[in-house]
Amino acid sequence: MVRDHSVSSKVLDAIVHLTMLLVLLACLIPLLNILAYSFSTSHAVSKGGITLFPKELSIAGYKAIFQDALIPRAFMNSILITVSGTFVNVVLTLLTAYPLSKGYLPFRKFYMFLIVATMFFGGGLIPTFILVNSLGLSNSYMALILPGAISVWNLLIMMSFFRSFPIELEESARLDGAGDIAIILRIVIPLSMAPIATIALFYAVGHWNSYFQALIYLRDTSKYPLQLILREIVLDQQMAADLAVRTGSDQSPVTAENVKYTTLVISILPMLIVYPYIQKYFVKGIMIGSLKG
Repeated sequence: MVRDHSVSSKVLDAIVHLTMLLVLLACLIPLLNILAYSFSTSHAVSKGGITLFPKELSIAGYKAIFQDALIPRAFMNSILITVSGTFVNVVLTLLTAYPLSKGYLPFRKFYMFLIVATMFFGGGLIPTFILVNSLGLSNSYMALILPGAISVWNLLIMMSFFRSFPIELEESARLDGAGDIAIILRIVIPLSMAPIATIALFYAVGHWNSYFQALIYLRDTSKYPLQLILREIVLDQQMAADLAVRTGSDQSPVTAENVKYTTLVISILPMLIVYPYIQKYFVKGIMIGSLKG
């Protein structure tokens, strides 16, 4: 590869690097600020003025959060919803994208018209709510998973990849007596890990950050995910204050602000841990789905 050493190229590289640095700082500074607040004492938080580093270092907020059952239970609920929901999403997306990628599928264009139409037209909130209730899914985790089980965008990414899949591999497997399910499990999926990891990341982040569906469909507070609890804590000052009173002590006082910032950190941490392991597949999966179609 020949590198361009012209002045215009160097200026462009400098602008690109500066822009990326500004974007990095815009994302990193608020995160560090939240982290600093969560590790500061209630006295330092009440005084304010905390920037990127904690004042009067303390983990009282984290101790208090995990002493009460509310946040740990909501955290486990979010993990359950994210893991099970992502599994259902990925399986249904693969089982739909694979046959639709085959040109010989009967009525393929009709199916594609119906699927793509959902990207532009929808029934709306009230019809969806009535449908979920009529199916008996209300107040269950299935109400958070099934209505959005397949993302059309992710479906198109997988279809684009499957269309570029070497047909010779499938034909040789059929000659050896393999059926469609065996081909998918033994050949297609092992060779499609990059786009699968990409759509799995999309689905997982969507489930983890979602709270609106839980707000609509869940009535039992013991089933609330962490993001819904976080919403209640941020918007309802009384809930945060009650949680601080229940978990605080004279030796380690906790305020509503401690509860807010600590819960924010707990809600952000899982995605920060998971993303680096999937990031290596991310760009590769997107490029495969977009360029090889």
